[in-house]
Amino acid sequence: QGNLEVWYARLDVDGMRSQFGGDADAKTRKRVRKGRDKALSRDSEQAFGKLTKTVDGKARFISQPPLMVPLAELLPPEKAHEVEASLHEMLRGYRESLPDDRRILLEQYELVDIAHKVVGVGSVGTRCWVLLMIGRDLGDPLLLQVKQAQESVLEPYVGASEFANAGARAVAGQRLMQAVSDIFLGWNRMTSLEGESLDYYFRQLRDGKGSANVDVMTSNVMNVYAEICGWTLARAHARSGDRVALAAYLGTSSALDKAIVSFSEDYADQNELDHSELVRAIDDGRIHAIEGV
Repeated sequence: QGNLEVWYARLDVDGMRSQFGGDADAKTRKRVRKGRDKALSRDSEQAFGKLTKTVDGKARFISQPPLMVPLAELLPPEKAHEVEASLHEMLRGYRESLPDDRRILLEQYELVDIAHKVVGVGSVGTRCWVLLMIGRDLGDPLLLQVKQAQESVLEPYVGASEFANAGARAVAGQRLMQAVSDIFLGWNRMTSLEGESLDYYFRQLRDGKGSANVDVMTSNVMNVYAEICGWTLARAHARSGDRVALAAYLGTSSALDKAIVSFSEDYADQNELDHSELVRAIDDGRIHAIEGV
């Protein structure tokens, strides 16, 4: 494929159904449509309705410990004010990382509240803030997630990154690999209360994201899902690397397929072992856990 053809390649839900959906039954196709509609509804307005309340005419985050806690509740007043000032300063610098058109759009919003958010399993140990911003009125919200970015796991093996800011590296990677990136992707740096300089990247808290429920998939549908994931992975590599060299290296054999299957099975076993160890640690009192959140 030509360079522009690779660059513009994308797979939306309708294209996915026409290209891979021949093996899906009516029930599965209905579930896909429902999942698509649900994902499209997950935007700032939906998050605003679920995560905020109105206090004296002003929008404020709802306290949902331990998952999300407003800054004013998280820290004593003096420290909360210090963090708020730092986030305001970081927000100003973040604007400079945006293209001109996105910067103009962002400048039409005002920061009105801040909350601390618990990150997902893949980001354990990093810090995350959520910014509540209001535009024309309360019917025009924007929720930004400010997530700590750390050095790449590859750096110990391939050397330091060319990016001075780990957030900039994360944003550059997403823009390069994703067919449609969040329009508010950007980055900056902030000094923590402990005096540590931390890199962050910005994006919308919710921007039409969805996920597949593999627990209810039949074997045929699972095969289709694997094809979609493989296509997406291949497209990302084709945009970011030398696709001709990659194709020549892989050839027509099934060596890579078998290697991925072997790795997946081994990692699934390791995941079960890790979870068993976590459960034992909770039972022994070595780890405090809150269940059902």
